[in-house]
Amino acid sequence: MASDTLSQNEIDLLLGGASPAASHASQRSTDVDYQLYDFRRPHRVSKERLRTLEAMYERLVKSLEAWLLSRIRGQVELRLQSVEQFSFGEFTLSLPTPCAAFGFEILNTGGQKGVIDVGHEFAYFLVDRFFGGSGTANVPTRAMSPVERLVVRLMIERTTGLLSDIWQDHVEIDFELTSFESIPEMVQAASRDDPVLVASIEVNAGNSSSLVLICLPFSVLDKFFSSGDQQRVKTMTGSEQERQLTREIAEGSVRQMHVEVAARLPSFDVPMRHLLGLPVGAVLSTGIPTDTKLDITIGGRQRFHAAAGRMGGNLAVRLLDAPGIPAPPPPSWQP
Repeated sequence: MASDTLSQNEIDLLLGGASPAASHASQRSTDVDYQLYDFRRPHRVSKERLRTLEAMYERLVKSLEAWLLSRIRGQVELRLQSVEQFSFGEFTLSLPTPCAAFGFEILNTGGQKGVIDVGHEFAYFLVDRFFGGSGTANVPTRAMSPVERLVVRLMIERTTGLLSDIWQDHVEIDFELTSFESIPEMVQAASRDDPVLVASIEVNAGNSSSLVLICLPFSVLDKFFSSGDQQRVKTMTGSEQERQLTREIAEGSVRQMHVEVAARLPSFDVPMRHLLGLPVGAVLSTGIPTDTKLDITIGGRQRFHAAAGRMGGNLAVRLLDAPGIPAPPPPSWQP
């Protein structure tokens, strides 16, 4: 049965407002799907990568939600809304005024930075709950005070820790909080045209709804986007004996690898005139106390702090901040 409702093209024909040829041309033009392409910001997130990113950030959202429920003992619901590519200028334009943007430096990347915006309403909800309130107080329109920032910082530090965990299988990144801004125009983490990856997390807490935005620069994620689509961890097949043999071969190969380990004193300054006047065999005074901690680097990257000493007749170091190291020193240790 034909529909009783006339289309716009049929109405135009009846009223004489368009010719049949123009009507067909108009219909063909609406059927064409055009997509704008920005050469300054090419799209770098494929469908396969997007599915991987969504799965990674879903893990972060569930873990963060469980942590918040255990801390504030109130109803909080987190849901991943999207993971998208933007320019940093577009990201700052999306921030409310005032905002609650915490800046952090991505270590060992040459000063690259990222931003986490908690959302103004959710930030004050956290402050109210952590101080024993009901979480339903009116949200002030002012910027957060230093004491209030310290409260919200607990949640930010937990988020950056989870962020490192979800990226560790693809890109090894560590974060250090460095700044806070309440004015979007003052948020400085990248150039306006630089591409960034933004994860939007919808938060329903108390009687308010807010967004938590996690912004990471694309420059530190190049390894993830440029690598192949192969899985990093492959499922081992075969019998139990074959899998055990494969594991032993892999462990043996790893144990035979040589890794450069170096113990270094902290840096110190020496005038050039003293260096030029040093004869062969001279002893250079550093001015560093004998109980100063040494920096232990493995593969060129600092990993531990250690104390200098002797083990028998050999020079040695004792790791001070490595997990699993027994607290008391060995009996033959001589600091």
